[in-house]
Formats: sequence, C-alpha cells, structure tokens
Amino acid sequence: MGSTAAEPQATLMVDLIISLDGYASAEGWPGWWGLEGPEYLAWLDQEAAKDYTFLLGANTYRLMHGMSAQASADRSGFSEEEGSSLAGLAAVPKVVFSSSLREPLNWANSTLVSGNAVEAVRDMKRAGTGPMSTLGSISLARSLLVAGLVDTFRLVVFPVITGATGRERIYDGYPDVRLEMVQSRTFDGRLQLLEYVPTVLKGPPGSG
Repeated sequence: MGSTAAEPQATLMVDLIISLDGYASAEGWPGWWGLEGPEYLAWLDQEAAKDYTFLLGANTYRLMHGMSAQASADRSGFSEEEGSSLAGLAAVPKVVFSSSLREPLNWANSTLVSGNAVEAVRDMKRAGTGPMSTLGSISLARSLLVAGLVDTFRLVVFPVITGATGRERIYDGYPDVRLEMVQSRTFDGRLQLLEYVPTVLKGPPGSG
C-alpha cells in the first residue's frame, strides 16, 4: 500500500494588541487606547466569523468573563463597539488552562484544562479540530511560543507610547525570535497589523 499524507494539524495564532512601546494596556486609558475606527472594527467582525477556539489562562478568564458579563448587562462604560465585542465572547469556544479554577466554569462555552498547558495544546493541534488563538494571556502565549507550537504571531500596533501608565509588558521573558512577515495592513490610517511566522532561536544569529 502507498503511504498516506499526514493529517493536517490545527493552527495556533498568538494574537496581541500593543502600544508602540510594547504594553498590552495602560492605566486610565480606554479600551483599544480609544483609537478603534470603522475599518478596524469591521475587520474584527470578519475575524469573529472564522470560528477560532480561544485559549486563555485563569487571570485572563476572570478578567474577560467579568467584562463580558458587564457588557452583556449594559452596566459599563464600554463603547458600543467594545461592548458588542466583549458580549459576543460568551458564544465563542474557550479553553481555560488553570490549576486554581474549578468546574463548572460559569462563562458559557468554556472548557477547563488543569494539566500542563503546553502538552494539552500540542494534543489539540494534533487532533486538528480547527484554528486556535490566544486571548490575552501573555504568560500562556510566551510558553506556547517557546515550545514551538505557534504558527502565526500577529500584532495590531496602536500609535501610542505609554511609558508612564503602561501595564502588562508583552515581551518580558521572551527568547530570541526570528519573524518572517506574511501580512501587513493599516487600519483607519493609524493602526498597523503585522503578521509573522515565528522561529524561536537559541541565541542571536551567528552566536553558535
């Protein structure tokens, strides 16, 4: 019998929004640093239709669950667009990696995995059940990148520097990584989408 092709694996994307100086958020600033525009919001709607399974850690789960519940109850100061995006997360499949949370999880369509996140994601990729994306969860994203499981590293860079108020430094603890750009785009004349295929390096090129 002839050989058969290997089963396709599910793809995994690390997806982050950042300030120009590499922060995920900033104290006192609104969501998306107040710079979301119609092109960017329309693109987010298109991305939501791609049926990603979102991967997140316990801290992000608690934060995003609370924000989604507030947005659904219309008890927040979110903009209409941000509130719609947050409320819609309830319908999206989510896998939560945590040793501290307990089942059942209150947020709809959430599955708890208490074991090793890297091994669990490796198994999920082999199963080939569909595209996956991180949701925030900076430490989880870093661990998956180091393990060589990330197929696409995607950033939307917002044109702000938040040196005084920035929170959640994105790249702390990262290894050296070579990035091959596969897509770029500008939204609303100010937001820059950058999409790369990452390769984790043992050190700077030429270091041996």
